[in-house]
Amino acid sequence: MRKIIRVFTLCFVFFTFQQVIAQTKPVGEKDTLSYPYHPEANAQEDLDKLIAQANKEDKNIIIQAGGNWCIWCLRFNDYIHKTAEINDYLGHNYLYYHLNYSKENKNEAIFKKYVPDSLKLGYPFFIVMNSTGEVLKIQESGSLESGKGYDKNKVMQFFKSWSKK
Repeated sequence: MRKIIRVFTLCFVFFTFQQVIAQTKPVGEKDTLSYPYHPEANAQEDLDKLIAQANKEDKNIIIQAGGNWCIWCLRFNDYIHKTAEINDYLGHNYLYYHLNYSKENKNEAIFKKYVPDSLKLGYPFFIVMNSTGEVLKIQESGSLESGKGYDKNKVMQFFKSWSKK
C-alpha cells in the first residue's frame, strides 16, 4: 500500500511540476500577434469579391502577401492596425487582403496571375490593384522597415502614393 501511495505521490508531483513549467514558458513575440492569413481560404474567390466591392466603393486594393509563419508579415499587420493614422487611412482609402503563402497553401495560381515570375521578393510584399483588378504596383517591404518595425512616414507615403483619393 505504501508503494502505491508513493507512486501516486510521485506522479502527482511530476504532473504538477510539468504544469508549472508549461505556465512559466516565456511568451515569444509571435505569440502576442494575430494571425491574419487563412491557408484554407479560396483566394481567387475572395479577390473576385474584393474587386467587385472595390469597384462599388471606388477604392484600390492592397494585397499583403505572406503567411502566419512570417514574423515580418505579422509585425506589419500589427503595426498598421495599432497605428491609428495608418489604420484610419487604410479604412477610408483601400480594401485590404492577406494573401497566404505557406506550405499548406502556396496559392501558386494567384501569385502567377498577379506577380511576374521573374520577380523574387521576400515576405511580406504588397500588390496594389485598382478597382478592376489591374496590378498598379508591387512593393517590397524592406524599404518600409525601421529596426524591428516599420517607419510610419515611409508606410504612409507608400499608401498615399497609390490611393484613389
